[in-house]
Amino acid sequence: MKNLLFSIIILLNLSLFAQKPCEYSVNVKDSIGIYKETKSNIVHERVFGNTSSYVFFALAVTDDLPTLTVQILNKSKDFIQVNCFDKSSKLFLQLDNGKIVTLIATDQENCGAPIKDDLGFNNRILSGTFMFLKGTLEDLQQSPMSSMRIKFTTET
Repeated sequence: MKNLLFSIIILLNLSLFAQKPCEYSVNVKDSIGIYKETKSNIVHERVFGNTSSYVFFALAVTDDLPTLTVQILNKSKDFIQVNCFDKSSKLFLQLDNGKIVTLIATDQENCGAPIKDDLGFNNRILSGTFMFLKGTLEDLQQSPMSSMRIKFTTET
């Protein structure tokens, strides 16, 4: 009887903590191919005086090629420095286990879009797509990320 009760408790725990299926904000399948993208999640926030910046990540799959979509939102009452992504841009993720995962930008060049809002803030939204190198997805699944560094066209 104890073994049956123990088995039921374990099965209930496994079903409660099972991995949830991905929620896609984009899920397109047509004659060209398949494109899926998860909802964006904020991974970094910095607020200092009149300036704030936010970094969002979304995972995407294009015909079985996994990529990471990065969006950087800068808000300030002052001038916002322009950063750009191009084919030489890279995203470095430091993992808790000491490994560094490198993601390489696609060939799309992007310097962001300036937007002025009603509150007098200057906003700039920069988007980029980064490809995973072979074996890096497995490293990311095994260890959490502790820090991130982005190499833009102009600076790091």
